[in-house]
Amino acid sequence: MGSLAGLLKARGFLVTGSDDELYPPMSTALEDWGIPVFSGFSADHLESDAGQPDCVVIGNAVRADNPEARAALARAERSDLAVLSFPDALFAYGLEGRHRVVVSGTHGKTTTTSLLASILTACGRDPSVLVGGISLDLGGSFRDGAGPHFVVEGDEYDTAFFDKTPKFLHYHPDTLVLTSIEFDHADIYRDLDHVREAFVSLVAGLSPDALLVANTDDPEVRRVVSEAGCRVVTYALEGGAEADWVAGSIRPGSQATRFEVRAPGERAEVSLPLFGAFNVANALAALAATSGLGVPLREGAHALAGFAGVKRRQELRFESRGLRVFDDFAHHPTAVAGSLASMRDRFPGERILAVFEPRTNTSRRRIFQQAYAVSLAAADRVIVRRVAPGDLYSATGEVTEFFSSDLLVADLETSGTRASAHDDVDSMVAEIVAVAEPGDVVLVMSNGSFDNLWGRLEEALDTKAE
Repeated sequence: MGSLAGLLKARGFLVTGSDDELYPPMSTALEDWGIPVFSGFSADHLESDAGQPDCVVIGNAVRADNPEARAALARAERSDLAVLSFPDALFAYGLEGRHRVVVSGTHGKTTTTSLLASILTACGRDPSVLVGGISLDLGGSFRDGAGPHFVVEGDEYDTAFFDKTPKFLHYHPDTLVLTSIEFDHADIYRDLDHVREAFVSLVAGLSPDALLVANTDDPEVRRVVSEAGCRVVTYALEGGAEADWVAGSIRPGSQATRFEVRAPGERAEVSLPLFGAFNVANALAALAATSGLGVPLREGAHALAGFAGVKRRQELRFESRGLRVFDDFAHHPTAVAGSLASMRDRFPGERILAVFEPRTNTSRRRIFQQAYAVSLAAADRVIVRRVAPGDLYSATGEVTEFFSSDLLVADLETSGTRASAHDDVDSMVAEIVAVAEPGDVVLVMSNGSFDNLWGRLEEALDTKAE
């Protein structure tokens, strides 16, 4: 929603917003773009000095009892006010009339979208882009280009309280990237079969002229694309599934990961300033997709060397007293495992402290209790926040079994990994300061603000150094 607001502001619209809670980097970006945001929700927000709005866009975090949304829908019934969901607004004001490049999958959407957009931009294609994070290459989360392509993340989450279809069904891709399919979003999906159904619908809706770029290392992706009625280009890591595009000879380094790409009739060496096998796969997907858009492999590979990255994706927040503190958006156990593996590749032999906040509707349930214990065991020490179950939203039935940070700690200790659970961020910061040693890598994983743990930790380390 913030990215769409920025794009529309750049195109000359007067844009305002309402939200309960904002935190960096999006709060800072909206302020920089000059987009005022009301705190909380009220029908009064539909009035402004500039007059009444022409269009109200309702995001999928808004529930049916939201007073501002209810007022907008009531006004739309008696006036010409347009009320749209986020994906419908994006299609109407951005995607329609462009070649729509949609990146979908449980993991890697933001990074792959940013990689793909970076290649097209560096190679002179001047794309429009909307990404669910702050791309350092774009200097924000959107780009308003003059070229024929519009690159966007295709999220499987539902559209709005008045439209429960997946968001990506509204985008009508001309080129679709499918990175992975796993069970997630337990608040709206019952199980993996239910998730798979959404992706089956996405692939079934592709036109015969579309291009589908699919990760065949993922068995669920293979299953879904087997019935595709359009051209399919596959990609995989060496040693995995058979594929048209293969990344091999992967060599992690301190500044970049080097690997070789083999494609039909082409080869290229890539230096990628990202780490972890999952990021090699993301880059391979971007190269395969941009090749389908007319970018030669060697041009795309050269462009990747200058990729600046995405905030909150293995982002180095600061260094202090010999510690390197990274911020990562990982919250699904597969993403947690991938992030820890990437740190091992980048800092071989160094001690890794994993700091984790189970914050999502899915992670606060018991579904992945054991999976988190397996993923986090790759760290040398784990510091996890206790999160009260609270009132979890669920469209799939009553939530009765909740994630336990204390059980996670017990399982980790049994497997030989030191771990502790904390009720608040201050005590977590105190433990990190007490146990961290020069040379350690601190990997902080949360998809939220984490009560500004990074800022509090930096202040505490600076104070100790004085």
